[in-house]
Amino acid sequence: MSTITTKDGVEIFYKDWGRRNAQPIVFHHGWPLSADDWDTQMLYFVDKGYRVIAIDRRGHGRSTQVSDGHDMDHYAADAAAVIDHLDLRSAVHIGHSTGGGEATRYVAQYGQKRDRVAKLVLIGAVPPIMVKTTANPGGLPIEVLDGLRQQLAANRAQFYFDFASGPFYGYNRPGAKAQQGVIENWWRQGMMGGAKAHYDGIKAFSETDFTEDLKTIKVPTLVMHGDDDQIVPIADSALLSSKLLKNGTLKVYEKFPHGMCTTNADVINSALLAFIKS
Repeated sequence: MSTITTKDGVEIFYKDWGRRNAQPIVFHHGWPLSADDWDTQMLYFVDKGYRVIAIDRRGHGRSTQVSDGHDMDHYAADAAAVIDHLDLRSAVHIGHSTGGGEATRYVAQYGQKRDRVAKLVLIGAVPPIMVKTTANPGGLPIEVLDGLRQQLAANRAQFYFDFASGPFYGYNRPGAKAQQGVIENWWRQGMMGGAKAHYDGIKAFSETDFTEDLKTIKVPTLVMHGDDDQIVPIADSALLSSKLLKNGTLKVYEKFPHGMCTTNADVINSALLAFIKS
């Protein structure tokens, strides 16, 4: 397996496919998944001649199930460690959901400063901040997030099955045709990771404020979101993030769910390719 060890002793797993001299695309996965969630995109882009890299976040997938460091600062630092190790230049960073927060913080705190990043894509991403606060009155009430933690702690396996079977892919919508393989693959990825990392990760993805990160990002950034996203509601995420970015473009997809990279991969992949080439 391809791994690096961080300064605090965590083994981070990554995939690295394609020609070493090709432009790199780095994928940041959502909660509580792994690099495997990007397989469709990685196969598509490696076939187009790109070098594709995807990382298992600490505590997720094949990376070490450590007790600590499950916060956006560590997530971004871990990504930076992999990218520095591979010496990636002019990379396009693509983040989905929680991975969108990780990618945002990486680009703001590391990528731009080290001249390693060319573009950023945020798909169904959590920035600027998910939780409801006095400064963010449209956010999710903390009680909703506490409910996720309670379900995870009580029966993680059933919670993950229900999550994938319902709102994540929009399979709970009238007329939706659920794909059992997609549901089971989501469940498989989730159960590979550590319960402690996933429990702590809820706070990381929902309570981290990315406002200042977004304001400092200068590279061209594509913000993609489905208007039927039941996990990260568009009104309090993409519609706000796109206004904070200096060089942002917003693309809204009618009736697309949170997991649109899987359910509508053909549309998403084509849009990503067009943005990368532009």
